[in-house]
Amino acid sequence: MSHQSDLIAQDIEAYLHAHEHKSLLRFLTCGSVDDGKSTLIGRLLYDSKMIFEDQLAALEADSRKVGTQGGDIDFALLVDGLAAEREQGITIDVAYRFFSTDKRKFIVADTPGHEQYTRNMVTGASTADAAIILIDARRGVLTQTRRHSYLVNLLGIRHVVLAINKMDLVDWSQEVFDQILADYSAFAEQIGLTGFTAIPMSALKGDNITERSDKAPWYAGPPLMRWLEDAPIEDDLREQPFRMPVQWVNRPNLDFRGFSGFVSAGVVRPGDKVKALPSGRESTVTRIVTMGGDLAEAVAGQSVTLTLADEIDVSRGDVLAVAGQPPSVADQFEATLVWFDDEAMLPGRPYLLKLGARTVAAQVTEPKYKVNVNTLEQLAAKRLELNEIGVVNLSTDAPFAFDAYAEDKDLGGFILVDRISNRTVGAGMLHFALRRSQNIHWQALDIDKRSRAAAKAQKPRVVWFTGLSGAGKSTIANLLEKRLLADGKHTYLLDGDNVRHGLNKDLGFTDEDRVENIRRVAEVSKLMVDAGLIVLVSFISPFRAERRMARELIGELEFVEVFVDTPIAEAERRDVKGLYKKARAGELKNFTGIDSPYEAPEHAEIHIDTTAMTPEEAAEAIHARLAAG
Repeated sequence: MSHQSDLIAQDIEAYLHAHEHKSLLRFLTCGSVDDGKSTLIGRLLYDSKMIFEDQLAALEADSRKVGTQGGDIDFALLVDGLAAEREQGITIDVAYRFFSTDKRKFIVADTPGHEQYTRNMVTGASTADAAIILIDARRGVLTQTRRHSYLVNLLGIRHVVLAINKMDLVDWSQEVFDQILADYSAFAEQIGLTGFTAIPMSALKGDNITERSDKAPWYAGPPLMRWLEDAPIEDDLREQPFRMPVQWVNRPNLDFRGFSGFVSAGVVRPGDKVKALPSGRESTVTRIVTMGGDLAEAVAGQSVTLTLADEIDVSRGDVLAVAGQPPSVADQFEATLVWFDDEAMLPGRPYLLKLGARTVAAQVTEPKYKVNVNTLEQLAAKRLELNEIGVVNLSTDAPFAFDAYAEDKDLGGFILVDRISNRTVGAGMLHFALRRSQNIHWQALDIDKRSRAAAKAQKPRVVWFTGLSGAGKSTIANLLEKRLLADGKHTYLLDGDNVRHGLNKDLGFTDEDRVENIRRVAEVSKLMVDAGLIVLVSFISPFRAERRMARELIGELEFVEVFVDTPIAEAERRDVKGLYKKARAGELKNFTGIDSPYEAPEHAEIHIDTTAMTPEEAAEAIHARLAAG
């Protein structure tokens, strides 16, 4: 490495000790396309002497080959590592780089400026303590500048530099600088972003990066590096109430049982009373165990194992908190959601919500509005598309402990995961628990499902028929119900068309309404199963995610999926209701199999090929399977 500290030559142990105990600042660079983010980071690495000599030689060669500076060193190439980035001269992925000075260590995230990569920017910002928002002095405040500033503020980053870059291309004009600062200040005030520091600079030329530049005598503030070295790192987490999400129950032998996790806030000491959530059980801390020995206290930012005086039930995903000021516990919330996925967010669709070590099933019950980050206007929304930001109501299948994101990022920030593909589809910040989640409780009843089923001498279950329109679902379900009634069974048939005359008469055929259609029917089916009935459900139910939701809601042992498999050509030939003809003529929009997809079951319990058997034969085959188990 080109730079060597004097301490290395004198005392390597002292150097390593000093390096280990330097504070660490995580920050990100963001802004619009081609504002100079990658160039700035390259310049920081170069000026802090964090480039090896062979890296420098390679950089010089790459600059001549693919650089954009006419043969001079192109610092952006230090960070833009993907071939596509170098070819297009843009940043696509989030690039993390480490560097240090005598005063502090840094991890910087170079985030992309293109709108379609906003999700990457949110990823980079999620762990940052500070942000550098770059503006090209020639172009001023742009749409993506506003978007990233809104996200920086939304994610709780309070230390911000407004880096007005490429000042050399406007002859270091103070008038240009003041106008951009005024424009940005007006927007920042609207979103509540206060206390930022504006620095005029040229990342390419190195002006106002590590030293004050004499090209801007009218600027009296610090250069960027000094600001980074002096920026306060949040220590107020230690002043907050103690919180530790449990990541692992540590049980190496019969004589030791501890709870391992990362202290996200506060301080804990042996003798402190703690509460385990969501159970609410209390105990006392007896030891704070680490690999290096027991500690007298643990503070925010440390990973430790706690042992408790009492044998209480604590599992991965639970939270240990100070008994006098515990976090809230709820299963319904208001949250801000940033959507990451190409497939839109649909209310009612089941997702997995991951917050710390806790994973629960969740769904967006109601999108309240989405935000136009350019105007800050709140717009009505039924869905969120890729990169859109909205405020929504969420519900989960189990309560968990949380704090508002503004108070504790670790207990207030979450991601949503697609249950089938396991893609991360969104990230969000919890605001508060909905009041109804605190005021509605399960009422204990003496008569349960087992008693109702015993009175009917049958095993309650849901037989869920799915297939294209015209496949024969309702015909087969009707024949099966007659056969079950002849056996003396208590049944009910929920037919898709019939239900839309009453319970679901307010729903159309958009993807959102189809999801809600199945959610309601699944809830009704669950109630009927609880009543001890055999429920036959005949719905197209085109999406795997909603059929899986129904299965999990009702229970694996009481759910039988029947795939009524009919080729689209055969279903269209039958066209008993004339719907395919209308769909082909453009008179019926969002028709399954024509302009709306049908996702066939992958592992249905019963597969009926209607081209190989009559409806009567299909009903008998299903009856035989049900009778067998």
